[in-house]
Amino acid sequence: MRDVAALAGVSLKTVSRVVNGEKGVSQKVVERVQQAAEKLQYRHNLAASHLRSGQRTKSVALLVQDLSNNYSATLLRAIDDTMREHGVVVFSASLDEEAEREHQLVANFIERRVDGLLLVPATSNQAYLQSDIAAGFAVVVVDRIPRNLSADYVVVDNIDGARKATAHLIAHGHRRIAMICDELSIPTARDRRDGYLDMLRASGIEIDEALIQVARTEQAAQAIVLKLLSYPDPPTALFTARNTITTGAVAALKTLELQSSIALVGFDDIPMADLLNPGITTIVQDLNQIGTLVAKMLLERLDGSQDHHRGIILKTTLCPRGSGEIRNTKSS
Repeated sequence: MRDVAALAGVSLKTVSRVVNGEKGVSQKVVERVQQAAEKLQYRHNLAASHLRSGQRTKSVALLVQDLSNNYSATLLRAIDDTMREHGVVVFSASLDEEAEREHQLVANFIERRVDGLLLVPATSNQAYLQSDIAAGFAVVVVDRIPRNLSADYVVVDNIDGARKATAHLIAHGHRRIAMICDELSIPTARDRRDGYLDMLRASGIEIDEALIQVARTEQAAQAIVLKLLSYPDPPTALFTARNTITTGAVAALKTLELQSSIALVGFDDIPMADLLNPGITTIVQDLNQIGTLVAKMLLERLDGSQDHHRGIILKTTLCPRGSGEIRNTKSS
């Protein structure tokens, strides 16, 4: 603020009044201060201001990638249940894997005076939050390990989960196992791809790059599965590394009437996974446990905990329901 004041040729108090939206400053001076702030890339630390004022709103924000996704909806419910017990309301929004949207929404929620933040990051670097945390703003990261940021977090071991899925298909005689994952710029997608590759190598199975595909949507996944199964030497099994991808794959198998012939293991549950025929075998995250954990971690920070930041990595569980247990009847 001193730098902004010096560049704008005004007092520190004037800068404070401008950034806090107080009255009594001429429009000309406001514009000078705003121009100086923009030139110096100054961002008012609203979190520090709120802490100094001693105000609490009994509200927190949850930023996930897609609130319409079953993963996000289940996580939100678990967090909301815990927060409600402590009289805290949860606001939420979708990031859609857009880094700029994350920056904007974080700034907007801080401006609206939420007490803390639960974040599934879309950014590859969360260092921009460090000054807010240093000022006492509570942040807990979910699903992805924070980068360049000292913060509490809870994630699952995605590499191990992908190994379990791949090993399960190998155990049922499959050697041509296709994997469809999300964009590899996303850390969870990379980890799941790496776990799949690790298990193929450990089992002495040759890696066929043509069997590794990327899909962002259910429709894209459906099209990819149809393409894979049209190959002269098609895969006998599928590892679908995201719930929307699994849904698209199931639709493709049904279209081809191959749902009882091609094995499938998905990462994360899909609605009615146990009611389909066959039921869908999945790698399951305990979202109720994750949501409760991150909510309690944030509440501890809101209560003033100064303990070292904690990182918790949880194991996944393989839930066999039928689709992953279809044996390979072709010669390997």
